[in-house]
This record gives sequence, C-alpha cells and structure tokens, in this order.
Amino acid sequence: MVDPDPKNVDPDLDHIAAWQFELPPELIAARPTSQRDGGRLLVVRRQTGQIEHRQIVDLPNILQTGDRLVFNNTKVLPARLFGFRTSTGGRWEGLFLEQTDDKRWRITGQTRGRLLEDECLTIVQATEFSPSRTIDDYSAAETLQLRLVERCSDGSWLAEPDLNLQTLQLLEEFGTLPLPPYIGRKVADSADSERYQTVFASQTGAIAAPTAGLHFTPGLLSMCSARGISRSEVTLHVGIGTFRPVSTDRLSEHQMHSEWCRLTAESAADINTTKASGNNVVAVGTTSVRTLEASAAEVMSRDGSLVEWQGATNLFIQPGFRFRAVDQLLTNFHLPGSTLIVLVAALAGYDLTMEAYRKAVEEKYRFYSYGDAMLIL
Repeated sequence: MVDPDPKNVDPDLDHIAAWQFELPPELIAARPTSQRDGGRLLVVRRQTGQIEHRQIVDLPNILQTGDRLVFNNTKVLPARLFGFRTSTGGRWEGLFLEQTDDKRWRITGQTRGRLLEDECLTIVQATEFSPSRTIDDYSAAETLQLRLVERCSDGSWLAEPDLNLQTLQLLEEFGTLPLPPYIGRKVADSADSERYQTVFASQTGAIAAPTAGLHFTPGLLSMCSARGISRSEVTLHVGIGTFRPVSTDRLSEHQMHSEWCRLTAESAADINTTKASGNNVVAVGTTSVRTLEASAAEVMSRDGSLVEWQGATNLFIQPGFRFRAVDQLLTNFHLPGSTLIVLVAALAGYDLTMEAYRKAVEEKYRFYSYGDAMLIL
C-alpha cells in the first residue's frame, strides 16, 4: 500500500470541512436518463485548468487514438433483504454482504432492539414486502429463515440460511438490487434492474454499481473501438463502505474500508503496452482506480510494469498520492465529505476539483449514481 507523502499533503485538506459543498436536493438524480449514454459530461483539463460542458456521446472524440479505457466488470447482487425478527415480529431490513468459505452469510441490518445469537430472521420476497404487512401475513413456504450464528466485530452478523440452495439463487428469489438511499426507492423496479447494472457486468459480487460504467452502451463502446480506443477490464466488488461519508473530523483518522479486487494477467499486459506506447490509461470510475493503483502498490514488477494480482485493498487515495497506473479518469459526481471526492482531487488537484463541482452545481448537472459524469484529462 502506498500512502501519500506527508510532505506533499496540505494540512488544511486533512480536515473534513474542506470537502463539503452545498448541493441542492433537486440535483440528486433519482432516475437515470432516458438513454444510457444521454448524460452530460464535464471535461476538466488539468494542464490548462479549462472546464468544458460536453455530452457522454462525445467521449470517443475527446479521447485520443491509442488510449485505453479500463472498466470494472463487477455485477451487483440483489443484496437488499426485508423481513422480520421471527420471535417478535419486529421488522428487519438489511444487506447481504458476502458468503464466507463455510457457506455462511455475512449480513448487516436494522431493527428495533438488540439481536441475539441463535435468533432467527424471517426473510420475505422483496417484491412482496410492504410496511403494512406483518409476519403473520406470509406463509412459511414463501419465506427464508436466517439463523444468527455470530456477531462480528464490525457489527455485522454471520447467519445460516435454512434452504439448501445456492446463495445467488436465494438472493434472486428474496432480494432486490440495493439502490443507494438517496434514490428514494427501497425496492428496485424493472427499470432499475436494467439500468443499475453496466452492460459489461459479468463478475457477480458487488452491493453497489460502479456508476461511471452505467453510461456506456454497446454502441458507445463500438464508437470508442472504431476510434482506436482500446478496452480492458478489472474487477472490484464494491462494498458497503464505498459511498459512506467520512465520519471523523480528519482524513488521517478515517478507517478506510476494504474491498476485494482483481487485475488479470491479460489486462495488466495490455495496460503496460498502452503506457509503453505513451498513451493514456483512462480509468472508468473510482473503483477501477483503486484496483489499478492497489495492484501497482502491491506487485508492480522491477521494471515498473503491472503484473497480475488479486486481493483485498484498503487503499485510501488522497492528495499527495503518486499515481503509477492511472493517467485519466471518468467518474460521476460524488457525495460531499466522501472518500471518492478526495480520490478525484488526488488526481485533478483540490482547487480544480472544487471549482469543477461548483460549475456542476451552477449548471445543474445531475449528481450521484444515476447522474452525469466528469472526465479528468
């Protein structure tokens, strides 16, 4: 792991107050654009400080022939669960986080009162859940029982499902896509089921979408290819901590969450070829940045090239960080006080990043998962 060089970090930027900005609620995108590639694109040129207002479909003509887009191919699980405490009938709502090696589920959730070991949760189909219904309104045949086995140090639970089916099959039957709370829908609808996945999603395991990739259509990908812009994929299974605001007063006190990621030998070789040719590696989304830079920090070869790597990373990229793999970034607009806006500023610079966000608010760009995008060149 590569930490920022303390000599290059402005101490004022360590305080979380530096990363706040006013965002009118009406700029938070509750729905995607009518077309995937119909969003706006704020282009930020670091060398000149110039900021341009473009469209996502302009991307092939903005990037250079020989550049390489790097996408995160993770696929979002239907990880949001609804149900009740079996013993009391009290409502429970939570998330499936992962399956352990011994086939247990790690879950987190909210309910009234304190959960206990050996207690059971009665999970109902998300599409049938209603706040007006009680546990007695559901038959045993249409529920899943989760027995709480062990409370983890982070407050999550290990649980055992009572149905002997594959985890993904159970989640598809009982869960729903875990839309971010600012979207305002607890249960994903048919439009969300299509649009809250990228068109290249193939590796199931995320509980949030790599949102910069949501803008791409097969047609836009073909246009990029026709312009001589190459494409590679990495995998980072987006976890629950990615979009959480920093909860401490200072970045230096923040405990960064860990996420599993993978850089394949093929992608590493192709990225090395692009960099050796003097072309740009354009990360699509902050998760692609984390994967590439974590890989570079862990196993970069003696000659400075990337090699195959997979593992968990808690890399916190902030101003002062030395980028080894990523040259440019396509990203959506992020939450105030989040680690993601800090990452963006590590690449674009603090002043230019905050000016870009000010312009985005002024020009009424749409923010967050279903919002518009920014390209840092």
